[in-house]
Amino acid sequence: MTVSDMAKVELHLHHEGAAPPAFIRGLAAEKKVDLSGIFNEHGGYHYKDFWDFLKVYEAATSVLQTPEDYARLTTAVLEESAAAGVVYSETFLSPDFCGDRDVGAWREYLAAIREAADAAEAEHGIVLRGIVTCIRHFGPQKARETAACAAETAGDWIVGFGIAGDENAGALEDFVWSFDCTREAGLRLTAHAGEWGGPESVRDALDHLRVERIGHGVRAIEDLALVDRLAEDGVVLEVCPGSNVVLGVYSDWRAHPIHRLRERGVKVTVSTDDPPFFHTTMVNEYNRLADAFEWDEGVFEDIARTSAEAAFCDVATKDKILKRLERS
Repeated sequence: MTVSDMAKVELHLHHEGAAPPAFIRGLAAEKKVDLSGIFNEHGGYHYKDFWDFLKVYEAATSVLQTPEDYARLTTAVLEESAAAGVVYSETFLSPDFCGDRDVGAWREYLAAIREAADAAEAEHGIVLRGIVTCIRHFGPQKARETAACAAETAGDWIVGFGIAGDENAGALEDFVWSFDCTREAGLRLTAHAGEWGGPESVRDALDHLRVERIGHGVRAIEDLALVDRLAEDGVVLEVCPGSNVVLGVYSDWRAHPIHRLRERGVKVTVSTDDPPFFHTTMVNEYNRLADAFEWDEGVFEDIARTSAEAAFCDVATKDKILKRLERS
């Protein structure tokens, strides 16, 4: 078996950001929406930097307008993930894009997504769970509305709450209410930090939002005392190396700190973030990491187990995924 063939667990995947470009182009054509400006000559997504990426992302998302659109999106995303060997995935979903944070509309979108996910599980064996995510640059008031949607639908399928978007917009402490609300509803918590914000953003997420996982978190490496805290407290990093390299957070794969973080005892996982935007798949992530750091199958088996153990799903689902990893 090669690392490409191994069963994989992905914890950091943006649902809309995983939309294949061909799917978005087709949907735009159906709706007679001109999105030609967001694609390059090869048909892939085109952007200049992270902030332009956010604009392109939101433009692509604009054609996802109905629960049926999201059901079709879910089918397309899970087909791609399953083809890369992913057996369990957690996806970030934003009521901002699914019903404009109206709880009733959000329930309709969620039902459609779940129905498509159940069909994909039956056909491909891949299990999907959702993490409701507020958008940082939309502000703390809209985050409260998003948190209300999350709290109302918390359960066996919506298993977590998080925050994404522009890390330089506002302060994480402004979102404490939303995280307290969803924590009380029984949801597990994660937050994007330590990608564009430095190590202090990771510390803020831990201190103010009291999360157990950090989305990205890689710039913690700039503060070794913080790295030691992450290791000692068992905080899990949802690391997306290909995303970091494409966006210029690090110059190349060998410069990426995932290996150093792991050597210092931090629990690291591997994900694709927004795979078509960054021209990657889980197979590509595994192969590039193997090349950059000479990781063997044992390292990736450990990362997959760490990922499964850090998953926000219920114990029965987690046990099922761990057994599948043992058999792979």
